[in-house]
Amino acid sequence: MAKIAILSRSRLLNLNQKHPAKNFTKNFTKNFKVAAILFITACLLSFPATAKVQRYIKGNPANVNPPLAGAVYNLGGGGTDVDSAIQWMINSVRGCQKCSSKVDVVIIRAAGSDAYNQPIYAMDGVDSVETLVITSKMEANAADVVETVKNAEVIFFAGGDQCKYVSNFHNTKLEKAIESVSNRGGAVGGTSAGAMIQSNFVYNACASSIESPNALNDPYGNIDFTYNFLDWTHLKYTVIDTHFDKRDRMGRLMAFTARQVQDGKAKTAMGIGVSEATSVVVDRDGTAKVMGEGAAYFVLADHLPKVCAKGKPLSYADFKIWKVNSGETFSLGNYPKQGYYLRSVDRGKIDANPY
Repeated sequence: MAKIAILSRSRLLNLNQKHPAKNFTKNFTKNFKVAAILFITACLLSFPATAKVQRYIKGNPANVNPPLAGAVYNLGGGGTDVDSAIQWMINSVRGCQKCSSKVDVVIIRAAGSDAYNQPIYAMDGVDSVETLVITSKMEANAADVVETVKNAEVIFFAGGDQCKYVSNFHNTKLEKAIESVSNRGGAVGGTSAGAMIQSNFVYNACASSIESPNALNDPYGNIDFTYNFLDWTHLKYTVIDTHFDKRDRMGRLMAFTARQVQDGKAKTAMGIGVSEATSVVVDRDGTAKVMGEGAAYFVLADHLPKVCAKGKPLSYADFKIWKVNSGETFSLGNYPKQGYYLRSVDRGKIDANPY
């Protein structure tokens, strides 16, 4: 604590003999202000700002560190979670089902509580589940947070706001820690916004949340992307969208993929649209399997648009669309040469039902 010097009343009287009342009041007020400033500064120095992440843990806090058989990914479409897809992640990184190997799971979220802890802890092969609520870059760079994430075998992002995820986690030690889990053969997944950030080209919704008619009418209007966030081998050149058919997001996914080709980000861009109560799981070989109640849509833009410019409606001929139902698979490493249908956009209008 800083030392604070306060003049005694007798000392002040001695200094102010000429105008005792006036000068005493003036000097006492001045010195009191100085003392107050010093006191407040000392208090602030005694209690420096720290990053305190909310933590909720269930199970064994020790690090299990088993051998891993991934990397694998889980893209949830929002709404009801597909528990079988989360169990698939756990089994895939263990390389077995109903075996003794156990993993530590970390849930990452930008807001909320420990709602995932109990249901995931009850799954086979789980040693512990820890939820981290991380709300700033400072927290995303905290050493204890980074260590917890690096020691996990399975990472799962809750739904919420993808803008908060990319704004707070991009170019942080947390981002590198998540990538290290994948690099050593672990699993990374998420639902809704937590799935959208797994794509190579992330629609971040930081400007506003755009809907299909607006995106088709102007593919550049309030539509921003985050690049070079998480880098997954089998998800290169992808844009992921969720709540897909329920919220009629085909049009905006078409605009998102056309943008990547128009802007020179990729020669071809693959949109992955995932329905609610549905997951797309991706194995270590790049095979995507649809699980849950609905379908997933793989939307390929493989040539330049006719018109894709700021303030102008999109025109694009022949998007290739594969509709993949629950239980079916799709190769992300080698796109199928058949099984797709074509849909075009002319001056912002899709030529036929795209679903």
